[in-house]
Amino acid sequence: MYIINYGGFCMANEFVAEIEMNAEDKMTKTVNVLKESMASIRAGRANAKVLDHVLVEYYGTMAPIVQVANVSVPEPRILLISPWDASMVNPICKAIQTSDLGINPNTDGKVIRLIFPELNEERRAELAKQVRKYAEDAKIAIRSIRRDALEQYKKLKKDSAITEDDEKRAADSMQKLTDKFVDKIDGISAEKEKELMSI
Repeated sequence: MYIINYGGFCMANEFVAEIEMNAEDKMTKTVNVLKESMASIRAGRANAKVLDHVLVEYYGTMAPIVQVANVSVPEPRILLISPWDASMVNPICKAIQTSDLGINPNTDGKVIRLIFPELNEERRAELAKQVRKYAEDAKIAIRSIRRDALEQYKKLKKDSAITEDDEKRAADSMQKLTDKFVDKIDGISAEKEKELMSI
């Protein structure tokens, strides 16, 4: 929070603090979305998160597979999907086949098995490229949030709600916040790439 001294009388500049809090909240949400996207990237190891974006029709509405079946990982490279309603086996298989997972489901009519193949070098490179794209998109979103905050600071200065010095301090603080979140994104991206290369 910024403390501005008006002739010995200190008051908190709530406008600036609120703008920074809102920006930090949006940046946190951006990083959370990135984490979800990274979790959905198939890395040769079975992970139920890869099914988060696969929707199946269930009584007239589209629902994620995890809402219509139990999903477990009995072995490191196998996902076992046990639909609560046996009539959902075929629709779930079709949803997986038409998704971008690139895995063919096996079924015995009661449960569905997804066997994750080991990643070859070409597939690793493709996935690493996808990781970098997600990270770059998140950085663009973070910078956009920073730009919006700086515009709000300019407006406050124009309206004489803050001084030029206040605006400069606020902009410096916003840059530090931006750098912190860009570093988080780089860390998440590097960790995912390392995971892809080590499997």
